[in-house]
Amino acid sequence: MADKSISLLKLVEQRASRKEELEEEKRKRHETLIPYLPTECISNILVRLPHESLQRSRPNLQEKPNAFSVESKLFQLQSVPVRQQPLIDPSLLLHIKFMEIENGKMKIEEYNTTCLGTIRGAGGGLIVLDDKMKNGGLIVMNPVTKELTALPSGSLCSPHNESYGLAFCQTTRNFKLVHLFQGEMQFVSCEILDLGAKSWRIVDGPAFRAFRWFVYDPVFAIGAIHWVPKTMHSKYIVYMTVDDEKFHRIPLPRRSKLHDRIMEMHGGLGFVTRKKLCRIDVWILRNLCGDGWTKQYSITVDCNSHLIPLYSSRICGEMIFEDKDGSLYAYDCSLQNMRKVEMQEGSFPVVGHYFAHVNSLLSWKIQGNVID
Repeated sequence: MADKSISLLKLVEQRASRKEELEEEKRKRHETLIPYLPTECISNILVRLPHESLQRSRPNLQEKPNAFSVESKLFQLQSVPVRQQPLIDPSLLLHIKFMEIENGKMKIEEYNTTCLGTIRGAGGGLIVLDDKMKNGGLIVMNPVTKELTALPSGSLCSPHNESYGLAFCQTTRNFKLVHLFQGEMQFVSCEILDLGAKSWRIVDGPAFRAFRWFVYDPVFAIGAIHWVPKTMHSKYIVYMTVDDEKFHRIPLPRRSKLHDRIMEMHGGLGFVTRKKLCRIDVWILRNLCGDGWTKQYSITVDCNSHLIPLYSSRICGEMIFEDKDGSLYAYDCSLQNMRKVEMQEGSFPVVGHYFAHVNSLLSWKIQGNVID
């Protein structure tokens, strides 16, 4: 009986050992099927992943129960309270959120990030925040990677009399932050910060009285940053070409109205205007070489609606509109039909300011231009 037990035990051990050998051989075969990928290729793949995949590829990003604090990270503030009071008043903190529309439904999500300042500009996967710890200061941040840094202070001005535009320059391979600000004499000045530089550069601004005031956010498209200079009845747009930093004007296809907007769409600059009570026209400017505007779509809408264009999606080819009650509508450019966007359970209409943003892993640290 003992001999049989020993034989059975040896048989079990042999089978277990053989199983381990087979699993090891399978693992080695699997490894040989995966070629070596250079770091540049991996980065190129990650940049093209959607937000959900980026989050899954960074498993430690959301593991911490407490939100990532921009100011605490930037100034290395200690989490220990002073005299039983927190270093930053929690009631003043803002959560950075984003709206996502997928499969006909809208949901509001958070980056698990808090800050004191409001968003002043966005572009190329980066956002620009007010630095509330420093008068006139700004912070640039990638909300996905949590990479951030303080920017040097520029000219001080009231937020109602200034505008920020962020764009990537293909020629110099760096990001440029453009700051327009208006003085008491209605003269608009311009300064530019190359992300990576230590100070702002003064450049020639737009022509005198080209702007009435700053109301709408600028749009980066076809190699330039574009502004609508008036709230209503603007005959033209003002743009600055990013390469040579020169200002120009280009006529609009028709005078703008209160709820008209410009946006980047289909690789060009779009002008979305309400022609009649029941019709919205969409014009496209493909380049700045004088080819002019082309009417792309005529959209029939409810005459009682007050649809305001928000942005155009590069991925699904839809234009998103907001009605006066906060509800959203999507126009499918390929099918040419308008539909109301459903609110995912737990999501509510966002009241406030929108910025067009694309999640990415891009950094402003490009070709040796590194901010300390």
